[in-house]
Amino acid sequence: MSLTVVFALGSAAIAQAPAYALGGKQPTLNQPAPAFTLPTNTGSGKISLSDFKGKWVVIYFYPKDFTTGCTLEARRFQQDSTQYSIKNTQILGISVDSVDSHAEFCDSEGLQFPLLADTDGSVSKSYGSWMGFMSSRHTFIVDPDGVLRDRFLDVNPTIHSHEVLSRLEELQASQTIKS
Repeated sequence: MSLTVVFALGSAAIAQAPAYALGGKQPTLNQPAPAFTLPTNTGSGKISLSDFKGKWVVIYFYPKDFTTGCTLEARRFQQDSTQYSIKNTQILGISVDSVDSHAEFCDSEGLQFPLLADTDGSVSKSYGSWMGFMSSRHTFIVDPDGVLRDRFLDVNPTIHSHEVLSRLEELQASQTIKS
């Protein structure tokens, strides 16, 4: 019985902690984004962040293919993909699921952006998005020079893509003013 009480208290403490607190240290804004190369279900089979030099990149971490929130979030990014394209922005989804799972998920949902397989969680850890067994729902915006410009922690999948597009527009406008 005491084990049950301890577990319940431990779960409550974890539930109250912000998800990013469990994932480790977040990368520093306005510094180079952590580099990575991961297997994917598209193209040549591997994607690196450096492949997108000269483009904005939205990297969104999510817990699991085919779950309700993750499916909704992916659908929203896909629905807004034309707007991202107009803004010279590549969307990359990352979770611990396998390449095969990603391929099935993309086929099932009509996703036309790459999903990357971080099966050991190493990239999720480098972005402070690791929950010990899966990725947290976090998103990062990287500019065309590979610099991390913003992050979203503990996002609402229903409205998240619109939030990212709005922030992307602000960031791009501020860079145009500086140029």
